[in-house]
Amino acid sequence: MISDLFQEMVEKLTPHLKKHATFMREPLEVGLKLAATLHFLATENSYPGLQYSFIPEVCKAIIEVYKDEVLSCSQTEEEWKEVAEMFSSRWNYHNCLGALDGKYFAMKKPPKAGSLYYNYKGLQQHCTHGSCRC
Repeated sequence: MISDLFQEMVEKLTPHLKKHATFMREPLEVGLKLAATLHFLATENSYPGLQYSFIPEVCKAIIEVYKDEVLSCSQTEEEWKEVAEMFSSRWNYHNCLGALDGKYFAMKKPPKAGSLYYNYKGLQQHCTHGSCRC
């Protein structure tokens, strides 16, 4: 991440995350909280107990501050066509309207799907629908 973008995020998130000093301790700086949260989200490396402290708060603030700017969903047919064109021109995926990657989630494979639903990451899945091999 370039430093200008990081600084912009710190400025926008500060009203949502800045804490006041107490008799017991000084609060963590917003930039430190943001950096640790971004590192956690990017690597999934966990510092013991960290996810139970400020990471959920920072994630909520990021969503609140940036949802209208970056988390929009196309509403019209023309907007969806623009999304499909972007996937087509940038990634050579035609008629594509979205993509997921980087996270593992369990799902039930359709009957007789064979290797189309093979778990290439090698993570164990818990099958909830009989003796099939997920």
